Amino acid sequence: MGNILVTGGAGYIGSHACKALSEAGFTPVTFDNLSHGHRACVRWGPLVLGDLLDQAAIAQAMLAFQPEAVLHFAAYAYVGESVVDPEKYYRNNVVGSLNLLSAMRKAGVDKLIFSSTCATYGIPEQMLISESHMQKPINPYGSSKLMIERILQDFDRAYQLRSACLRYFNAAGADLSAVIGESHSPETHLIPLILDVAAGTKSSITVYGDDYETPDGSCIRDYIHVSDLADAHVLALQALLNGAKSSVYNLGNGRGYSVNEVIAAAKLVTGKNIPINVGSRRAGDPACLVGDATLIKSTLGWNPRYPKLVDIIGSAWRWHQRQGGIK
Repeated sequence: MGNILVTGGAGYIGSHACKALSEAGFTPVTFDNLSHGHRACVRWGPLVLGDLLDQAAIAQAMLAFQPEAVLHFAAYAYVGESVVDPEKYYRNNVVGSLNLLSAMRKAGVDKLIFSSTCATYGIPEQMLISESHMQKPINPYGSSKLMIERILQDFDRAYQLRSACLRYFNAAGADLSAVIGESHSPETHLIPLILDVAAGTKSSITVYGDDYETPDGSCIRDYIHVSDLADAHVLALQALLNGAKSSVYNLGNGRGYSVNEVIAAAKLVTGKNIPINVGSRRAGDPACLVGDATLIKSTLGWNPRYPKLVDIIGSAWRWHQRQGGIK
């Protein structure tokens, strides 16, 4: 099997996808500017230092490695930042993606797996969100991802560039061997923030809102192990290589856990006390986000291997303890 170009392959989800690609017999070629990724996470193939806003750099990478397909993770992904600086998000996420697609067309590469998000749905109108749910993003980050999805639809119709858009819910956990894991700066994700408290590097965790219409008053989210996400990318890639049409899939466990349930599970896994502060609700936070992944299960045979919350948190805790995070 040949080369697969992985934009953002030095990042959290991208690096796990690179490992899964390697295990499936592909050679992942990471294209990353290392603004948020980590050189130490590029372990399963070459690293090309480059930025998608540099058209010449991406064209040169295409020429040098002649990939069979592209996995596209490179994007800014902080929701709050996207609200205060939307230009940064539209330029990087949308213009960068257009540059990538243009380079792919010139190089004759016509298959792409796109890292999308449940943020394209906005405020859910039903408990379990399927791919047919209306897309009405409420922040520039979600809007930028939706724009790229629509661009991909147009590129399929006009240029026969086929794609699979994978809409993630909450990626969490770490590689079971603790070789790679989650390390963002700043860190905004719930589970690593909780584990910072368990490890003693933070004094407490803030629960934003305890008056939602949920059983315990805190927000409910669908957490999916990052290695399960990576497996889905490989399955979607193999389907495209075998002639599948463009598609859109949700990636979630179909089961939601509240913030308080996540904290309780972390206490169980770590054996540590985790002090809680209750803050006010954050604007735009839905009470519940849970994904229906029936379509990818029935179409590609994907099944999460690590759906249990304690297993997800356990893998993240092993990474936290062994590596301390890559800073």
